[in-house]
Amino acid sequence: MQVTVTVNDTDHTREVEPRLLLVHFLRDELGLTGTHWGCDTSNCGTCVVWLDEQPVKSCTVLAAMADGHRVRTVEGLAPPGGLDPVQQGFSDQHGLQCGFCTPGMLMTSRWLLDHNPDPSEQEIREAISGQICRCTGYENIVRSVRAAAAMEQAAVQHQGAQA
Repeated sequence: MQVTVTVNDTDHTREVEPRLLLVHFLRDELGLTGTHWGCDTSNCGTCVVWLDEQPVKSCTVLAAMADGHRVRTVEGLAPPGGLDPVQQGFSDQHGLQCGFCTPGMLMTSRWLLDHNPDPSEQEIREAISGQICRCTGYENIVRSVRAAAAMEQAAVQHQGAQA
């Protein structure tokens, strides 16, 4: 079957098997390997992408279900020539170790901050609760999200002061 999916603002049309998972479509058909595939059971959350602005585990979505929809992957997170504040926060606060869970954590964290610009520690922990990190113990991930929130709040205040 043929699907057309807008991924990171670019339309892609491909012939796919009806049972092809979105994670494999992104990785194997489009070469977007930033989305990781980890557990095969939808438990780990490494494969989180946005489908029409909502975080989903791409191992639970068929490529056919994404036909005509918009997908955003970790490759589409950073603005040209820079890092998204969430990416910067993870770098600054050592929110990653092996990096395997990082793409899913970044996408979930970005979604959280888009919907709650100043989340509490508990709200961050709830947001990332569908993802498993076997390395960090989550402390630095929470710090990373808080740092990103602070960067964004400072940028808003700076823009307001210049207006």
